Formats: sequence, structure tokens, C-alpha cells
Amino acid sequence: MLIPHDILDKINTGESSGVELKEVVISGGKIREPHRDSLADELTAFANNQSGGVVIFGVVDGTHEIKGINASDISALITYISEICHDSVNPAIVDFYVDSIQVLDEAGEEKHLVYVQIERSLWLHKSKNGYFYRHGDSKREMSTEHVLRVGQSRSQARIVRFDEQAVPNTSQDALQKELYMRFVRDDNSQLLCKRKLLVPDNDTFNVTVAGVLMCCPKPDTYIYNSYLQAVFYSGKTKDANYQIDAKDCYGPLDKQIIDAYNFVGQYNRISAKKEVGRVERPRYSMRAVFEALVNAVVHRDYSKHESKIRLFMFSDRLELYSPGALANTITVETLQDNQATRNELLTRLLSEIQTSDDMDRKVERAYFLERRGEGVTIILNESEQLSGKIPVYEMLGEELRLTIFAAKSLQEN
Repeated sequence: MLIPHDILDKINTGESSGVELKEVVISGGKIREPHRDSLADELTAFANNQSGGVVIFGVVDGTHEIKGINASDISALITYISEICHDSVNPAIVDFYVDSIQVLDEAGEEKHLVYVQIERSLWLHKSKNGYFYRHGDSKREMSTEHVLRVGQSRSQARIVRFDEQAVPNTSQDALQKELYMRFVRDDNSQLLCKRKLLVPDNDTFNVTVAGVLMCCPKPDTYIYNSYLQAVFYSGKTKDANYQIDAKDCYGPLDKQIIDAYNFVGQYNRISAKKEVGRVERPRYSMRAVFEALVNAVVHRDYSKHESKIRLFMFSDRLELYSPGALANTITVETLQDNQATRNELLTRLLSEIQTSDDMDRKVERAYFLERRGEGVTIILNESEQLSGKIPVYEMLGEELRLTIFAAKSLQEN
């Protein structure tokens, strides 16, 4: 967040590798300048920049004249900028802050301006016109070699696993002591670095992706869409008229797993009949549900922030969507027999967290993850025993969907 003094300093200094000045032209209720595609290029260049940047709207570039923006147009301009960040850049820019501010011009008159701060991103971004970076006071298109080099330093090449990369603009203060002390013996920054929850950044520290996901009370504050959404429908389709309940599961990944597990358990109806003795049958194996949730969370591609993990319960099935293509050479046909880990650090951390005594008895797991590669087999076998149908794994674009079929009630049988 900037104050008037900061804005005026940047205007007086003029455009640079971190500052862009934009005049705004609005007529007939429409924003004519800056053009959507051109502004997308500028925002992309700052997101790809090593230190981000700020665009100030309502100022003439060459003369630094503060023309200002009509108060009635501010809301529309802020919406326009936000839409470009989300819709005109791939992947969407999420680490930005846009706001209006009042400053005094050269004549001492109060003028309204709008500015957007773009932080250095975890990702390499592309606008409609290509990949751009900031050079001096202008944007330039990246060469193929430049794209590859920046990609290697960020998420694309996986030179450093994505879950071990630093999240920009974070510090140890983002972590909750109660959460990170599950992985270290002492409250010591060096130990947190050794466990790859922190990485050094000059004289301070940044939190890694895994550190945010496991030790931050609100990971989605720093990594967009890093939560799990669960919805229960009474019918067989996604129809709001038949939606019974919904829950967004936030917090560290182990808490998300527990919350989603409990959500399914709440609606996992159990049928019963009494012959020689009482016989019960749930619709789903909760052990299989637990394994499916753990797999979805630990193998999800967190560099793809356009979507979240989604769980849908219907009258006849459960669907679980996890963003990201399968790791390495794994295919849906070889899931049961082969094992590949996208997020090795997350896998290690989850394997150190114990389940509660009550959950341990239900899921037969002392820890959230026991790295023997049995999860898919449990999901397939236990679900088939209940419903008579083998669960189905499918790749839908770059998203994995697991469908587990509900068992019929004993009365239906």
C-alpha cells in the first residue's frame, strides 16, 4: 500500500524499471486508454520482473502532469485493471494490489489517481501478445532463450521443486509457531531453513510453498486457491436447486483433509438390516475417502492456481478433482502400480503428522501419509467391495478426476 508521498516521488522521478505512468481517457462511459491488450502487456512485464512494479493512472508520461481521474470513474477503472490481471494474462496475476489515492498537483489542487502494485510472481506470465519483461522505462518481448531462463528460475523447469520455492513477500512472521514446531525441535530459523520451510533472502527469510501450505493459518492468503471446496447435492448433477450443503476447507493441508473427511462422513449414509445379527453398509469406505483426499492434496500441482481441489457428492457417486497433470510418466492406467511424487517436501511433512486416535482406528493410519504407495490400491479395492464398481480415474485436460461410486442400500438389495 502506497501513501501520497510515495506516489508523488515516483511521479517526479518518472518511468523506470519499476514504475509506469498512464494517462486515462474515458468517454461515453468506456475506458478508451490505456487499451486492454497494451495494459496486459505492461502488467505481465512487471509480474515477470525480478522486483515487480507499480503502474500509476492519471498521469501524463512525458510531462509528469497530474491530470487525475474523475471520482465517478474510479470504481470502473479499478474493476478494469482487476479484470485484466485475472482474464487477460495467463496464468492470471494474483499478487497485485489496486487502489485509489488523492494527491496534490503542481498547483496545489487535489486530484484522484489509481495505482496498481504488481509483485514478483511465482510464475512466468504471458499476455495475448507474448511474454514481456521490464527493461529500463519500457517493456520488451522476451526471446525464446529469455523465456526458458526465467522459466527455469521459477516453476516451469522444476530445477527446484515447486514446493521448495520461496513465496515472494513472505517472512517467518507468516508462519504460526504451533504449526511449524511440529517439524523442528527448537524455534530456530536455521532449523526451519534446514527443513526447507524457510529460505534465506539477503538479511531475512522467505517462506517456501510447503511452509505456507503446512505452517500458515491461511495459505490462500499467499497461494491463490490453495484450499479445498466440498459440495453435497441430493441429485445426480451439479444443480444449485439440489445443493444440500457446501464447505470451503481452509487452513494447513492436514486440517483441510480432516475437514473434507468429516464433510463426507456427515453425509455418508449407512443402511442396515437385521437378520442373524445387525448388518451395516456405508455408501463409501471412509478409509478410501481419506486416502483419496490425501493423494489429491499431496499430488496437486500448486503452480496451477486457476482452480482449487473440489469434492462433489451426489446421490450415486463422489467426484474429487485435483489440478495438475500426473507427475512424470505416470498414466491413469499405471496409477496403481507406479509411484511418482510431485511434491516431495509436502510428502515428507505429511508423513510426520500423526492422525488422531479416533481417525487412526477408522483409516488405519497412524500418520497422514505412510509412504508405501498403497493409497490407490486401498481406494480401488475397498470401494469396489462396497459398491461392486471400480472407481474411475480420468484426466480432464490438466486435471485429475477420481469418481467413487456409492454403494446401494441394503434395502435396495
